[in-house]
Amino acid sequence: MPRPIQARIHASALRHNLGHVRSVLANAPTPSKTMAVIKANAYGHGIENAISGFQSADGIALLDLEEAARAREAGWEKSILLLEGPFEAADLRAVRELGLTPVIHHESQLEMIDQIGLGSFDVYLKMDTGMTRLGFTASNYEAAFARVEQLRRSGKIGNVTYMTHFASADLTDGLDEPLREFVSMVGGRDGDWCFSNSAACLKHAKRVGALAQLHGHSLWSRPGICLYGGSPLRDQTASELNLRPAMTLRSELISVKDVEAGQGVGYGHTFVADKPMRVGVVACGYADGYPRHAPTDTPVAVNGHMTRLIGRVSMDMITVDLTGVPDTDAVVGTEVVLWGQNGPSADAVAQAAGTISYELLSGVTARVPRELVP
Repeated sequence: MPRPIQARIHASALRHNLGHVRSVLANAPTPSKTMAVIKANAYGHGIENAISGFQSADGIALLDLEEAARAREAGWEKSILLLEGPFEAADLRAVRELGLTPVIHHESQLEMIDQIGLGSFDVYLKMDTGMTRLGFTASNYEAAFARVEQLRRSGKIGNVTYMTHFASADLTDGLDEPLREFVSMVGGRDGDWCFSNSAACLKHAKRVGALAQLHGHSLWSRPGICLYGGSPLRDQTASELNLRPAMTLRSELISVKDVEAGQGVGYGHTFVADKPMRVGVVACGYADGYPRHAPTDTPVAVNGHMTRLIGRVSMDMITVDLTGVPDTDAVVGTEVVLWGQNGPSADAVAQAAGTISYELLSGVTARVPRELVP
């Protein structure tokens, strides 16, 4: 029989989370179209599963051409944004064939469009407003705009949407300087605006919508982690934000042992029992994507009973404390939820492990089968 670990992807949660974000954006002074971000294999949930759950989105956004091809093969016919744009001129042929809209963030990409001569591309022109990663800055955006206009006149660029990415959208004042910078660069230019990531969608929708209304622009937003049930905000949990977990990483107990006081558990005996206890062994380890650095006391659920990880995470197994779990619920074959529905949230596990839910969800490895459930 196959190893019992599995990632269940809940289609109803994907639909609910997208619907909730869309409702928040719809109540802003300028309602925003929604571009669901499905990069990194849809944050580990599977491109095809995301396409199934995000049918009501106005577009999707991802990074690489292979995932874009999978999205088209899965039946997605609406807009696809290529978030890092082309890496070489030859990529533009695939962009054309797949009907993608590339992000342009560097002058070398404008040169590619000029050289390849495939006809007109709609593009998203990215402004760097403080993230200090990709995008044109205050020192070079005028030259970029001049090149874009030249390419538009020659029929190589069509519609231009102006975008940026917020570095600190989870903070109350995190948009102050980026928005000022953005308006100073693109104010008065024709084209839609594309701003908000998950945090900005849920925290700043009204403010962003009011700014777009003031300047007469249509909006696109790019929610990511919130669509999968993770919180993008430091001070609010996913459940407080009306988000539902879209992935349940579950496995089973494959062994149950009685441990005496003073007996060590796992590599290095980093956990030593201080009293007699029962210990369960779960078929899940860091080769499945569970965080190796998760410490003792990281939450886990055994047949609905909240308990804890003990000892080090191994490649293929973890050990859990069965103290307080009824004997009838602590037998070989009992379900264990590592995170998701009927277990701890991915955010809670990530916090215990000193990381973020984005890393946990996208890090579930290929050897863990995904199953789309209603």
